[in-house]
Amino acid sequence: MTGLSRINFEAFSGKFDFSGYQTLCDVGGATGLLCIEVAKQHAHLRCTSFDPPPVEPIARRHIAEAGFSDRIQTAGGDFFRDPLPKADVITMGMILHDWNLEKKMHLIRAAYDALPAGGALVAIEAIIDDARRENVLGLLMSLNMLIEFGDAFDYSAADFRQWCAEAGFQRFDSIHLAGPSSAVVAYKQARRIY
Repeated sequence: MTGLSRINFEAFSGKFDFSGYQTLCDVGGATGLLCIEVAKQHAHLRCTSFDPPPVEPIARRHIAEAGFSDRIQTAGGDFFRDPLPKADVITMGMILHDWNLEKKMHLIRAAYDALPAGGALVAIEAIIDDARRENVLGLLMSLNMLIEFGDAFDYSAADFRQWCAEAGFQRFDSIHLAGPSSAVVAYKQARRIY
């Protein structure tokens, strides 16, 4: 997964506008790779790699080897039982496609709750084109997830927008990364002051 994800995380780090944000939490962070790639390009950001407690020592080791222990921390928990760490940007790299719709919605709502007004949820996957005709790898990945897990599936940017709108997000974007992969972004609207 690290090998497959590196090029997308590097591209995301360069293409997403982090200028208005101070903190990032990568949900399902594994070795901390996404946080490391973002930290390399954005010295002002503080990052958290969130995964079950047994994964934390692995992430801490990789983060230390990359020289970012001062700016990247780890947090342990179960993202279906525990609240997500609060952050300005919450990322999920190849996470949402692992689950059925009910669990996808749980994760999206958990991200919404953990984000401040103006915060962003980012999902990085082989996003299927809305017409479901062009991203063959995304379609095959969806079939693979269905076979492996029984009810997991990949999705289109339109699907992501619909689910995130149901959770309360109000603005959306899509950023092509590399090959068949993209980042879909949902922004939690800033509160208006009257």
